[in-house]
Amino acid sequence: MAKKKKVINLSEQSLTFSEKERHFKLISFNPNTMEVEVSIREETEKTKKIMKMPFAHLPKELKKIVKPN
Repeated sequence: MAKKKKVINLSEQSLTFSEKERHFKLISFNPNTMEVEVSIREETEKTKKIMKMPFAHLPKELKKIVKPN
C-alpha cells in the first residue's frame, strides 16, 4: 500500500502569478491529489476567493519550484 504524502504549505514562500485580471497566490500543494489551493484576487473586486485548482494549470516556472523532480 502506498504511503500518503503530506500537504506542502506554500503560503510562506509568497508564490504568485497573474492571468488576465486575476492574481493567484499559492497556499498549499497536495501531492496525493495533485491539486494546489490558491487565493484569487481580481483587480475589479477587493475580496479574495480560495479554491483548489489542478497542478497542471500552474505556469511552468512555478511547477519547478513547487515540485522539483
